Amino acid sequence: MNVLVLLAIVLFALMAWVGGMKGVRSFIALFINFLIVLMAVFVMNDPSGNPIIIALIAVGFISAVSLFFINQVNNKTMLAFLATIATTVILIFFIIILTEQSMIYGLGEEESGEITTFNVHIGLNFVQIATAVILMSTIGAIVDTAISITSPMREIYEQNPEISRKDLFLAGIRIGRDILGTSTNTLFFAFFGGYMGLLIWFKDLDYSVGDIMNAKVFNDELLTIFISGVGIALVIPIAALMSAYYLKKKKKDIVLEDNE
Repeated sequence: MNVLVLLAIVLFALMAWVGGMKGVRSFIALFINFLIVLMAVFVMNDPSGNPIIIALIAVGFISAVSLFFINQVNNKTMLAFLATIATTVILIFFIIILTEQSMIYGLGEEESGEITTFNVHIGLNFVQIATAVILMSTIGAIVDTAISITSPMREIYEQNPEISRKDLFLAGIRIGRDILGTSTNTLFFAFFGGYMGLLIWFKDLDYSVGDIMNAKVFNDELLTIFISGVGIALVIPIAALMSAYYLKKKKKDIVLEDNE
């Protein structure tokens, strides 16, 4: 426990030193989001609740904390929030279909061995649980990508207010192309870093490549990576389109008011 406290102090000191007050708010946001996730898990444990709706509410709060609490309320954070919500709504239908078709819900052989003596009929819809887990696993990457699009687009517009809406949109897409590759690579290596022990276990158990590819626990995480990648790819044009439309419309409204 002392090690965890020490690491938390080191992290706080570094974030405060590098980021100033924004770094301090980012550190606090970590714990707020942790509490949101914890509360969502407790509420999902109630059979009368819908895990997907609970996850959507939690995603909304997590997005709001990550954007508004850290970067305050302004046009770039508002646009990033709206782009995140729009992308999440699109993804939710995609996730439900894939979860049902791939049958990754529930526990795999590698996870269920130690609980065979317990009753697993807990009255929860595992399709909804799996959908909620994937949804909450992707939100961090989507929020990060959204603000990475809206923030530089606002800077581009402020430096060149005469830029056309089409050129501003294309600038956002070009920024997104640079982010897309690094973000998907980050997701990919985060998976293999976190599940290196599982892959070693597969090797020790003499799993063939086919066995690994068909293992539920492996497919569950791999599907989460792919869906996160889809979310990143979707939020780039959505955030760019919203930013280009809003920034140019804002200027147009100001011009009309001046003429009046």
